[in-house]
Amino acid sequence: MWLKLKKNPWFRLAIGAAIAFFCVSAVLTLHRYYSFYASYDQGIFNQVFWNGSHGRFFQSSLSSALSTNVVHQGELPTVYYHRLGQHFTPALLLWLPLYALFPSPVTLTVLQVTLVTAAGLVLYVLARHYVNEAIAAFITVSFYGANAVLGPTWGNFHDICQIPLYTFTLLLAMEKRWWWLFWLMAVVLLMVREDAGIGLFGVGVYMVLSRRFPRRGLAVCALSFGYILILTNLIMPLFSEDISERFMIERFGQYAEGDEASTLEIIWGILSNPLRLIGELFTPLGRTIAYLLGQWLPLAFVPAASGAAWSIAGFPLLKLLIAQGQSVLSINIRYALTVVPGLFYGAILWWSVRPQLFEKTAVRQFWTFCIALSVLITISANPNRTLSFLVPDSIDPWVKVSLSRQWEHARAIYPLLDRVPEDASVSATTYIVPHLSSRREILRFPKLELVTDEGTAERMEYVLVDLWRLNTYQVAFKHDRARLEVMVPKIENLVASGEYGLLELRDGVVFLERGASSNPEALQAWETYRGELRVESSQHRPLMLHQRDTERFDAARSRYSAISASGEEG
Repeated sequence: MWLKLKKNPWFRLAIGAAIAFFCVSAVLTLHRYYSFYASYDQGIFNQVFWNGSHGRFFQSSLSSALSTNVVHQGELPTVYYHRLGQHFTPALLLWLPLYALFPSPVTLTVLQVTLVTAAGLVLYVLARHYVNEAIAAFITVSFYGANAVLGPTWGNFHDICQIPLYTFTLLLAMEKRWWWLFWLMAVVLLMVREDAGIGLFGVGVYMVLSRRFPRRGLAVCALSFGYILILTNLIMPLFSEDISERFMIERFGQYAEGDEASTLEIIWGILSNPLRLIGELFTPLGRTIAYLLGQWLPLAFVPAASGAAWSIAGFPLLKLLIAQGQSVLSINIRYALTVVPGLFYGAILWWSVRPQLFEKTAVRQFWTFCIALSVLITISANPNRTLSFLVPDSIDPWVKVSLSRQWEHARAIYPLLDRVPEDASVSATTYIVPHLSSRREILRFPKLELVTDEGTAERMEYVLVDLWRLNTYQVAFKHDRARLEVMVPKIENLVASGEYGLLELRDGVVFLERGASSNPEALQAWETYRGELRVESSQHRPLMLHQRDTERFDAARSRYSAISASGEEG
């Protein structure tokens, strides 16, 4: 391999791109985690892996808090909730031994970067089956420079990060006629997620339409389609009703009647109303066009002219286009990765019959420009706030947190994390959750109560609330403002009632313990900080506490000060 690197500049380019992608992505995502910019999903997956390493497979109190029983029916989250009712992801078990050796959210972060980097290397080998080393290298560099690859990789860990590697391996096995590996990858792909079969179905359609492997293609289509139907209608409902009462309605409720729907009912709703389907495909028109251009850009728009790209990527793309919600057409979110394999395979086939075009300098320059533009657009978009130290989160009003300020705030939080025992229950705000998620009982604040393994409802022992972050971003983001308006009175009530003691306030991070006596100095610091929180509500009024709450808090502060002065313990 060393000799090949020395003799082949194009191979060096591909390997160099892989190394650069891995190093940059690892540094950015690790910085994102350690500076408290990793968010809720990172905590969910870490808790799933942590529970799995203790024999409690796919259980998560954090996922339970998002379940239909909690969101729609008002029940308490449970520690024994099985996440397989929301997303069927048994392929994660492949990485459980690695996590058991290195049990940390950081392991998942590095794993994601590694899987995506490996996918690019397999892509190079796949491309070499059809095109020369120069084109293969350009395709590989395009992969590492694609917005749809960079954005999702620079975010929280997610199950979809496995799909490019498995799909490229499956396509390579198909080209090499390694059918044992092909079918193995087909099964593993189905295990990634309940909707991963949509991309596999596209591969089967290509195998049929290209007339290369029609019988095997039909088998792939039958396997993937049948698996999706059986899984979503028979198996996942055994764990919970989330698939029909929450996810189908949230994404495809426009095709259903009532408050719940199965995948069969959604499919029938789509087929029986073609006009609505056409409308969903092209609206919002501007965002749809921008999304397609963003997906095609790093490959110099070649996939738009590739029939193979449309046949394979068309089905996961169709799923996104006909769904509702802002996130489905966000190229920086994990769903964008499901479209990538088909586009790149289609580009390989397109170049395989037009290799002479690559000899033109103008073509290579245009392709290089497209890759560079894709990277630049990704950076300017600040995907998942990974580049907040470099790129402003908002221009008007101006919101930008410098690198030094990020780490100053992080240094204020870590001593508070050390005060939470490893086996204690805790409620924390979104960006603190990942750091505390290696435990059985954890919720996102302001939720405070869950059902334990013993079947009893219990309040969390510790509470960590990062108000600094919400206060910093609330001037530009209404959801942060809304959370701040809820959390400040909540903290006031918890402390004023005496149920929780305010032990410390560091850089806007509140640390509470159930049943403890408040620290008078922390109470005084809170009183000062509370006065500095000036939040405009939805009625354009400053965030104010009810007079009764203020009086209760002041009385509690006076009582705790008297106890401290007398030397008594609470």
